[in-house]
Amino acid sequence: MAKRDYYEVLEVGRDAGPDDVKKSYRKLAMKYHPDRNKDDREAEEKFKEVGEAYAVLSDSNKRAQYDRFGHQSAQQGGSADGFGGFRVDMNGFDPFELFRSVFSNFGGFSNDVFSGRGARSRPRERRGSDLSIDLNLTLEEIAAGTSKKIKIRHLAPCESCGGSGSLNGKTSTCPRCNGSGEVRQVAESFFGRVVNIGACSTCSGEGRVVSEPCPKCGGDGQVRAEKTISIQVPPGVADGNYKRLRSEGNAPPHGGAAGDIIIVFHELSHELFTRHNDDILCEADISYAQAVLGGAIEVPTLTGQVRLTIPPGTPPGKLFRLRGKGIPHLDGGGRGDQIVRVTITVPHKISARERKLLEELQELAEPDSPDSKPFFHKVKDLFS
Repeated sequence: MAKRDYYEVLEVGRDAGPDDVKKSYRKLAMKYHPDRNKDDREAEEKFKEVGEAYAVLSDSNKRAQYDRFGHQSAQQGGSADGFGGFRVDMNGFDPFELFRSVFSNFGGFSNDVFSGRGARSRPRERRGSDLSIDLNLTLEEIAAGTSKKIKIRHLAPCESCGGSGSLNGKTSTCPRCNGSGEVRQVAESFFGRVVNIGACSTCSGEGRVVSEPCPKCGGDGQVRAEKTISIQVPPGVADGNYKRLRSEGNAPPHGGAAGDIIIVFHELSHELFTRHNDDILCEADISYAQAVLGGAIEVPTLTGQVRLTIPPGTPPGKLFRLRGKGIPHLDGGGRGDQIVRVTITVPHKISARERKLLEELQELAEPDSPDSKPFFHKVKDLFS
């Protein structure tokens, strides 16, 4: 089933400001919260839909990507191999956690109203943080595709305790939150009594603490480590594209799934070529004699030298297209072209004979004469 437009879900216009977005979210989240709509599956789905829409539209970067790419940007970043051109990722999104966060900042919500999932965070698998790595690539590497090996530093599970943080594997109920994973603060306000609920700082919201911490990791279950990863760079990537390596990032405290590594590609400047999408542009110098008489020159490409024929009477700035000599299309199906822009070299020093010939040409130039030839034609006659 196709997703509804996020602006339609939140009942706001596309020009709505952050305050309007948040206000509408609060109203709709309260309306559809499952604790107010017992056994109403449709209401719960709308509650999740409203939460997802707010998670995107309340974040300026995600909202900009959504405005440009639509729902494609809210998916997990492109194709099955983890390669993509934008970074909005809804993996692990929890609408109940979002609700709790927004209404906690709003001044809390009463436990008398929300006694179920809204008042307590739902347990979910711990997940480590992601790592972001910048990878510089030459234009030749981008055109051909390449494989890179990079050494990275990350947080790995402690081998001594298996990532649990416990010396003997035993845990006990957190004394601060009594195993709930949350602490509550009651405050009186103009609107009445409100309850602010947050994750317990003693047990990090887990509800249990390690009885005897592992001496190697200090009870965190994580140790700093190094490893070498291999990165396959497909032909045709552009500056700012990225590739996600699943479960290669940091391990979380006390066990759980590792985060991802996000490889961000950057294109290095080239001394000869300038890239325009999948086409490349370069300049080729020719002499004024070659421009007038024509000839053949050697032109560099990303795969070696090729021969380019210059027709007689070629003006400076003339563009020649070398088909298929550009960057491969990332999605397959051919490649771009190479555009060669001709420039005419004017020598700083010339020989005595060259000076004499040029002076003769200058004397032959009679622009006022109706039958006079253009200057380039006279140069051609002279060298014929």
